[in-house]
Amino acid sequence: MQIVIAGGGFAGCAAALQAARMGAKVILAERTDMLCGTGAVGGIMYNNGRYTAAGEMTAMGGGQLFFIIDQNIRHRNVEFFGQAHASLFDVAKTGAEIERTLRRAGVDIRLKTRIISVHHLWKNEGKQRLMAVKDQYGAVIGGDAFIDATGTGGPPSKCRGYGRGCVCCILRCPVFGGRVSLCDLCGIEEFSAKSQGKEGAISGSCSLMKDSLAPQIVKSLDEKGVAIIDIPKDLIEDHLALKACRQYALPEYATHIVLLDTGHAKMMAPWFPLEKLRKIPGLEWARYEDPYAGGEGNSVRLTASVLREDTLLVRGMENLFCVGEKTGNFVGHTEAIVTGVLAGYNAVRKAMGKSLWAYPQQTACGDAIRWIGQQMETEAGRREKYTFSGSVLFDRMKEKGLYTTDMGQIRQRVGMAGGENIFALMP
Repeated sequence: MQIVIAGGGFAGCAAALQAARMGAKVILAERTDMLCGTGAVGGIMYNNGRYTAAGEMTAMGGGQLFFIIDQNIRHRNVEFFGQAHASLFDVAKTGAEIERTLRRAGVDIRLKTRIISVHHLWKNEGKQRLMAVKDQYGAVIGGDAFIDATGTGGPPSKCRGYGRGCVCCILRCPVFGGRVSLCDLCGIEEFSAKSQGKEGAISGSCSLMKDSLAPQIVKSLDEKGVAIIDIPKDLIEDHLALKACRQYALPEYATHIVLLDTGHAKMMAPWFPLEKLRKIPGLEWARYEDPYAGGEGNSVRLTASVLREDTLLVRGMENLFCVGEKTGNFVGHTEAIVTGVLAGYNAVRKAMGKSLWAYPQQTACGDAIRWIGQQMETEAGRREKYTFSGSVLFDRMKEKGLYTTDMGQIRQRVGMAGGENIFALMP
């Protein structure tokens, strides 16, 4: 069995590791020179309902990436506006360790490799089966099943049209080429989220160099993992409505600078003019780490989702799966891993000629994937952004009694739903 994955973010990595564990030959094509995508500058785990979702994945036998992240946690049980029991991981160490883990598992990682065209697409009675793709070097890559993990950020034309132009973010499109969607190459219709009448949404945070901050701020970050600074009224910048991460769009995020220690100083604002930022006490020498033009804007996201089944099979395709933000306006590292593991599992089942599996509806993961899929059928649903850690999805988790930090209860729920160690067992 050969599984081909386009995109090496958290979702693509989770899919690759799961498929490799099941005995498949896995080719992972990543257009940049490192894995983890936006996770390379992310750094927040286990906040609010993400704790529950990660617990369910561990109980189902799909918690391998969470284990790696746990080995690189800088701070645990950090609390800030609207967020409880968060863990902050080291963004540099985590990505490097995930790459080593995938290589040890036998994944054929092809860095600086973009899949740019479909080489063979078989069509029959309204369904399409992808047989082979071609990369920018002309190599033809065949597969039994494919996974689109290309995400929804960029290319630069999207950032120019819906944002403020390329701001030199971690996606680095001018260097490695813009995102090419595997779904789009197959002719699958893609859609954008909408924010204030605009297409897409803006990444909700950026990073400052820790060494550029005042010593008392660095001390707070090192000791507590968080530093919160009041913004003088005449310097307030309110970009909350444009954020892709709705859990960080509370009013407090407009009136305070919230910094988190992820190795960098992660600032929970989509952007903030540098000349204003440097007028805030303690930030007089502040310098952006990602995006480098973070005083002007941030990357545009959520511009290329598709309709799919609960199994993450792309609608209209026989053997193409989608993960991460591609599955609907589903934002975050945990969310990416939850979709990636399922897609990797089902890609192998499809290659084996077996029926596909979906998360049980009694679980937070299963309820989220089905409900978001339903919401993506409507214009109103596409205006929302979904995450286990806040906004409408976290509200739903609490209303349905799915949110808990009791690992015993989580394991019992998964067991009663028939999902215990499902990802650790051969189908």
